Amino acid sequence: MITTIPLEDTFGDITRKASSGKQVGASQLASMAGIAAPRLEKLLNDAERPTPAEARAVAETLHLDPGKLTDSGLQQWYPQPFKAPSFLQHQINAPYPSNGYFLILKEAGIAAFVDPAGSPAPIIETLRRSKVALTYILLTHKHRDHSDALGAVRKAFPDAQPVIHELDAKEVGSAAHGAIPIRDGGRLPFGDASIEMLHTPGHTDGSSCFIYKGMIFTGDELFAGSIGRDFGERFHYSDQLAAIRQKILSLPGETIVLPGHGPASTVAQEQAHNPFF
Repeated sequence: MITTIPLEDTFGDITRKASSGKQVGASQLASMAGIAAPRLEKLLNDAERPTPAEARAVAETLHLDPGKLTDSGLQQWYPQPFKAPSFLQHQINAPYPSNGYFLILKEAGIAAFVDPAGSPAPIIETLRRSKVALTYILLTHKHRDHSDALGAVRKAFPDAQPVIHELDAKEVGSAAHGAIPIRDGGRLPFGDASIEMLHTPGHTDGSSCFIYKGMIFTGDELFAGSIGRDFGERFHYSDQLAAIRQKILSLPGETIVLPGHGPASTVAQEQAHNPFF
């Protein structure tokens, strides 16, 4: 079951992320878009909704899609729900508002978990109740709201193998010791199929995605209708956009997008509605 969640990013969030990525300050954006600075401040803080003309002006200045950003600003889009397969379970990693995902193959007696964060108890309890062996702990990136329960989960399931890109592993600390390093295009055997690993840098240098049976877990690289902010040291905003275009949005349209925050989407819906593309 996938919980209904509000969109992660508002018009203001999207605009700030694009402004940061393009290195365009608020005063410069106001001037270039022809919007008075006090008015733009209200829009950036989501105190007021933009007019279609304002949304288009901002989009054209920041090289976003004008129609898609207008829909975002007027709150005219939310991803269509999908029927989750029986082996997929979702949880909110309290106290963070981040998403955690279980892949539980009961017949095979194995499981994987994506992005262990917050209180480890719900993760451990769900897996023990399901009576399966945790095979993989998949980490999309290093940030604490996606990784800080790793140590506790490994302690509870010592045979489980963490999987993280080496560029992010160091900052996760000793909990990531001995992790399987992500290799772009590499595969992890899992049940009657495999989990494909993709290196999609930009949000962090080691940001990665995992593909399994028509689903892609994108962490904070791609959200429904937005992207994560770029915090990379080696890779930046343009690299992030390129990675998403080349490795995620090139997948079949029906591929389910399961992000680190916010609701699920599909590749086709992101192609049609994400202002960054």
